[in-house]
Amino acid sequence: MIQFPLRPAALLPALLAASLTAGCAPSLQPIEVTRFHAPELAPQGPYGSIAVEPAPGTEDSLALAPYRDAVMAELAQIGFTPAAAGQGERVAEIRLDRSTWQPGRDGSPVSVGVGGSTGSYGSGVGVGLGIDLSGPPPEQVSTQVSVVIRDRSSGQSVWEGRAEQVIPTNQDLAQPAASARKLAQALFVDFPGENGETYDVKQK
Repeated sequence: MIQFPLRPAALLPALLAASLTAGCAPSLQPIEVTRFHAPELAPQGPYGSIAVEPAPGTEDSLALAPYRDAVMAELAQIGFTPAAAGQGERVAEIRLDRSTWQPGRDGSPVSVGVGGSTGSYGSGVGVGLGIDLSGPPPEQVSTQVSVVIRDRSSGQSVWEGRAEQVIPTNQDLAQPAASARKLAQALFVDFPGENGETYDVKQK
């Protein structure tokens, strides 16, 4: 049986549909965490009373509030006793850095190539397509939370950690409340952790 080549009009709808459905949502980047602690910090609590306060030079703003609350919630779970600002045996100084940017597009722009041929059984047209219909990449937001736990009376640092999340702004986990919970959980998992360790926590 002779199979005649399809005309471009028949090829294009199928190719366009395939290009729209072929891509799948990329997996989220893990949260990156780095931690340090003093040797005398015991691996298990109770750790005494603590207040969460803005780090020196950091404004106590509404943007910081969900991160302060999330950090305090995690500290309470691991054995600290919450205290009011200015009170407590220890202070957890928190710093928040949050920024957004639009990444550039990867891959080549749209290109279409058409070639014709003539044979004994009529003419056929071959169509080559390179089409990116995904639109521009989503805007990204980077959120970094840094915490330093100090002895209030001496000012000596006993634990330091930072956690960074990079995620598309259209994801639910990019919202401040959800972002704060995830970053605080990642930061204090298995507290106090290994001195000088860096690890990743998968986002779900």
